[in-house]
Amino acid sequence: MKKVERIIIKLVIVQFIFLFLTQFLFHQLDIFPQIKHLTRYEGVNESNPTEILQTFKGNEK
Repeated sequence: MKKVERIIIKLVIVQFIFLFLTQFLFHQLDIFPQIKHLTRYEGVNESNPTEILQTFKGNEK
């Protein structure tokens, strides 16, 4: 069981390193500028709060 745990921990560390490197490549070095345009188009980067719609109406007396 300890061998399996060591392998899982190593996999998690390798995944974290790859995640960090890809985020760095995408955001800091601007390798794929199309992705930035896509996120702007989708509205992910904007922090404009929208109004919350009330979908359930309670019993109003």
